[in-house]
Amino acid sequence: MTDIVTWMFPVLLTLIFLGVPIAFALMSTAFLFGILRFGENLFFVFLHKIYDITGASILAAVPLFVFMGAMLEKSGTAEKLFEAIHLWTHRLPGGLAVGTILMCVIFAACSGVIGATETVVGLLATPVMLRHGYDKALISGTITAGGSLGAIIPPSVVVIILAAVSEMSLGDMFIGMFIPGLLMAGLYILYIITICTLNPKAGPKIPHPDDSLSFHEKLRVTAKALLPPLILITVVLGSIMIGVAVPTEAAAVGAIGTVVMTVCYKTFTLSVMFDAMIKTLSVTAMILTIVVGGTMFASVFLSSGGFDAVRGILEFWDLDKWGTLILILMLVFFAGFVLDGLSIILIIVPIGFPIIQNFGFDPIWFAVLFLVVKQTSYLTPPMAGAIFYFRAIAPPQISLMHMYKGVVPFIILDLIVLALVMIFPSLALWLPAKILG
Repeated sequence: MTDIVTWMFPVLLTLIFLGVPIAFALMSTAFLFGILRFGENLFFVFLHKIYDITGASILAAVPLFVFMGAMLEKSGTAEKLFEAIHLWTHRLPGGLAVGTILMCVIFAACSGVIGATETVVGLLATPVMLRHGYDKALISGTITAGGSLGAIIPPSVVVIILAAVSEMSLGDMFIGMFIPGLLMAGLYILYIITICTLNPKAGPKIPHPDDSLSFHEKLRVTAKALLPPLILITVVLGSIMIGVAVPTEAAAVGAIGTVVMTVCYKTFTLSVMFDAMIKTLSVTAMILTIVVGGTMFASVFLSSGGFDAVRGILEFWDLDKWGTLILILMLVFFAGFVLDGLSIILIIVPIGFPIIQNFGFDPIWFAVLFLVVKQTSYLTPPMAGAIFYFRAIAPPQISLMHMYKGVVPFIILDLIVLALVMIFPSLALWLPAKILG
């Protein structure tokens, strides 16, 4: 059976390079090798797996979190947030870029979808930064890295899938991600301020049209734009983290809350609601189709001796627990060159998590490391997903080389966060222990 396993990944990668959508490449490979493994019983195996997915209550939170982000995007609420944040950051070196990172953090905490964060914030911030002479590489790095924070800032949809596949507590994961996610955003901001202080032309300070407002008037404008989203984020994430609500219940509250928020902002229309629902439907369908394909692939791979094959490779290399950990994280990193985040989770997690737990590593700590590496891979050329998203919305004067050059410092910052979490596991484990006791 292990002979079957050795051919599954080459066939899968061949289909992907031929242009077959990832979900269908996973399904086709699973079907081909599943017939060899199970014969006509394969259909019952797949039906059972699909039934398990449809019965996973945690996945019901996915469309609700996607809807939250879609409503914020379609209603214009994101634009109000960006203007309010820039009111306070415009005096800083690189203030527009700093405000962009803060906007990405807030929007990521509202939407949970990486592509949505990068697209919405990129469309808002890129033209403004270009108009004021910001360095094109800095613009590219800020948008792509800031948008990718959706992978490590809860309520990331990727983490919901990770929790479902690894059968771990989603609340524990959200809490464990919190400090590393904010640390990463903080390092991004520190880098932007430092580089723009050393080279003011890279990110000049610019005036704000409301700069003449008094401090109290600025607070009022900011509160009007920021307070409702922050309350929404606190209610949704807080209820999950302290165990008051399950993820699906909290996501439902968030979805209703975004509708109420757009009504309060007087941006709600039936057209906005319809557009948000259509986007939610398309994004959710894409996500769940990949989940089904990945589950099929993983089930055939593992039942055909995949776990034994991986264990045999590890035994051949005679790696200790740290060597094994680094090897698995490297696989996650390089897999990100050809696979999307969901596929990486569905293929590697069923194999990697049991091995890591057998070595005695904390699963929450490993999950955070996994997410940081996945995000770093998402930024890393040549197959950087973040760059593909940005290319779709970037004006022609920003070239691919600007994007490649711009992401390098942020990749280094991601690796610094990875090293810090590895050396100081309490960055991921202190807060869960404190909140959950």
